[in-house]
Amino acid sequence: MIIIDRILLKFIITGCVNTIVGAGIMFVLYNVLGLGYWVSSAANYSVGSVLSFFLNKYWTFNVRKWSVFMVIAFVVNIVISYILAYKLARIVIYFILQDKSVVIQDNIALAVGICLFTGLNYIGQRFVVFSRK
Repeated sequence: MIIIDRILLKFIITGCVNTIVGAGIMFVLYNVLGLGYWVSSAANYSVGSVLSFFLNKYWTFNVRKWSVFMVIAFVVNIVISYILAYKLARIVIYFILQDKSVVIQDNIALAVGICLFTGLNYIGQRFVVFSRK
């Protein structure tokens, strides 16, 4: 059972803001500009990650200190969460929806990737990047 504490609630709110901005960019790039799965999802997380770093650092986790480790850990966390989430989403959705078009598969995989990324990213940010140890 997940206990929603104040930090998790703030992370969810920050994530909603990031998701609205990032997903908007991602789906426009994929569906309107035709830039492809990986470029579109990477653009989402490039823009969203900068916003996420500052909102989560100062508001969600209330961390005022700066360190090179924190910035590097944040970037590594984003990259690992992104690759795992979107690769796994694509594999699973392509398997489940193998009779559907690639556009349908990709759009659903992109949406599932958002959810997987959020969970992985939260764990990394809370317990590694912005940990108070």
